[in-house]
Amino acid sequence: MVKGCELIETMDQDLTDFTKCLQILQKKIEKKNLQIDLIVTLGGLGGRFDQTMASVETLFHATNITPFPVIVIQECSLIYLLQPGRHKLRVDTGLEGTWCGLIPIGNSCESVTTTGLRWNLTNQVLKFGTLVSTSNTYDDSGTVTIETDKPLLWTMAIRR
Repeated sequence: MVKGCELIETMDQDLTDFTKCLQILQKKIEKKNLQIDLIVTLGGLGGRFDQTMASVETLFHATNITPFPVIVIQECSLIYLLQPGRHKLRVDTGLEGTWCGLIPIGNSCESVTTTGLRWNLTNQVLKFGTLVSTSNTYDDSGTVTIETDKPLLWTMAIRR
């Protein structure tokens, strides 16, 4: 065992290790009264496709586990599950890569409107078999706004 690490055995096989980790982390945040802004997870998007999808599914569970945004980063990709409503993202930090996308996971999105992208959407339906917004990029405004009626996965390139 590595010094300073805690080994916690969990028997629940209905949840992923990532989901169980978030549950444990949230309890520790509450117990220690930690002040945080978000949770960043490193890894979880590489290797097996079923494991990648399990990480995405954990983002849906996260909304019932923690009040904090959960971001997943692996190598040159970042994902974040946007909740229904309006979101404003800064994309002028110098850490962004060139591509981004909006993927309707778990449901169709009946109304998605964006600004700040090269190919903006206006009250667009996003769903598999109809339209999924991948391989988009940014205009020069430095800000992306996204308004969605359902949870929507934001994905973007990040510089190494």
